Amino acid sequence: MPYALFCNEAKLSKTYPTEADVWKLARMSGLVIDVETGRGRPAPRPLLDNDYEIKPCWPDPHEDPAKNQADAEHQAQRELQFIS
Repeated sequence: MPYALFCNEAKLSKTYPTEADVWKLARMSGLVIDVETGRGRPAPRPLLDNDYEIKPCWPDPHEDPAKNQADAEHQAQRELQFIS
């Protein structure tokens, strides 16, 4: 089942093959904050800012989650080259 980013039940992103793919894109977009987990835990845990959620969903008609992922990776690579 593909996943997407939601806020208050509204789908905000394209669908991607895995939940990890959406987490990665949310982090790159600045939507992820790291919060302290408490005692006994070695590192902070990631949390989506505001009311954002990552949830499973069906892709929109004519949408290909694998292509969305490939496009996102290609765009990220281009941005890294631009920054360098």
